[in-house]
Amino acid sequence: MVAPSSQPSTALLTDRYELTMLEGALRDGTAARRCVFELFARRLAGGRRFGVVAGTGRLLEALRSFRFGDDELRFLRDDRVVDDTTLAYLADYRFRGSLTGYREGELYFPGSPVLTVEGTFADAVVLETIALSILNHDSAVATAAARMSIAAGDRPLAEMGSRRASERGAVAAARAAYIAGFGATSNLEAGRAWGIPTMGTAAHAWTLLHDREEDAFRAQIEALGADTTLLVDTYDIRTGVATAIRVAGTGLGGVRIDSGDLPIVAAEVRAQLDALGATGTRITVTSDLDEYAIAALAASPVDAYGVGTSVVTGSGTPTAGMVFKLVARQDAAGGWTPVAKLSADKASLGGRKTAFRRLEGGTATAEVVEVASGFDLPDAPAQHPDARPLQVPLVVAGDIDATAEGPEGVRRARAHHLRVREELPVQALALSRADPGIPTVHTSAD
Repeated sequence: MVAPSSQPSTALLTDRYELTMLEGALRDGTAARRCVFELFARRLAGGRRFGVVAGTGRLLEALRSFRFGDDELRFLRDDRVVDDTTLAYLADYRFRGSLTGYREGELYFPGSPVLTVEGTFADAVVLETIALSILNHDSAVATAAARMSIAAGDRPLAEMGSRRASERGAVAAARAAYIAGFGATSNLEAGRAWGIPTMGTAAHAWTLLHDREEDAFRAQIEALGADTTLLVDTYDIRTGVATAIRVAGTGLGGVRIDSGDLPIVAAEVRAQLDALGATGTRITVTSDLDEYAIAALAASPVDAYGVGTSVVTGSGTPTAGMVFKLVARQDAAGGWTPVAKLSADKASLGGRKTAFRRLEGGTATAEVVEVASGFDLPDAPAQHPDARPLQVPLVVAGDIDATAEGPEGVRRARAHHLRVREELPVQALALSRADPGIPTVHTSAD
């Protein structure tokens, strides 16, 4: 069974219709029907060529706290959301089903069964909102972060967008960005909660506080040492660089540039630093960077990037566009049947699924999704010796896999992402809008 959690309840992070459907199912006797729900993306948001799964560990931690305690039940009763029978069911709610899904950090493509939820209708339906809210947000941030990481190459990236997101969203975004290749965050709560390295020195306010720029630099060096990074563009950049080296010496750790035409300014600052003898002083650039701006700086003498607004908002694509659909269920006689939505442009594919990444010489060539007409799947791995299985058990009969949670889960997800990203074909690395980097191929498992 799922272990209890000391965290605040997550049960009301739920749309009302999840509970009204539950009430109806309890009334007509369908609540106990075994069901398979699937979370997937019909297409890659923003014309991206791949997506990155992120948020899995957060979802599992939220599942531990998905409990309807006295306060939650009182609200539902006072607001007349559901009837007494449903309240009694919710008072004892524990997710007793199973979750299977792509590992956190894994790549996904259109139709990839990112998460499969198996259980009774009553067990599973109430998880729709929280699963989508976490995975849609975190996967959007991680996908944007991965594109920036690819554009940056070996140069380190720091996430510094907390002030451009909600206070809790900022922590989640820092986590997702780290999984997808960023090396540090400015957010201290993300560092505490998820073990992400933190960074940061001073803003323009520090320089403006002092009577002279030189006074600000000198005080910062006395406090943080000569290896610190000085922000040199509060006034005049050239003067700021000269002052920084005069105060810190040629061993200054770095300078940060937050304005101007960055390719031109970076080249000028590098030339000035070298002329002053500060050949080892690093240049960090910030200033509204996204993956395109980072790519444009590839030939510039830049050592590191700091990214804010763009990464925490998904670089213009703030949601992954994933959906949560019922794809198989038991009928009145107990047999299994695939079900699917047929609406124009919103169709789903019925049937329980398993997925593989087909590889040739270590390079991904296709996403293979096998679909079963019933509930049981064949020994699909034996049928795909040239492919890598993509799904892993996350929750089995209510028992959560703790290895996906906490700081260790984040480290595992980051390592997995960086490893599987190497499988991408060259065309998937491009930043322009286009078709997915590999096709999704559906086959029958029967």
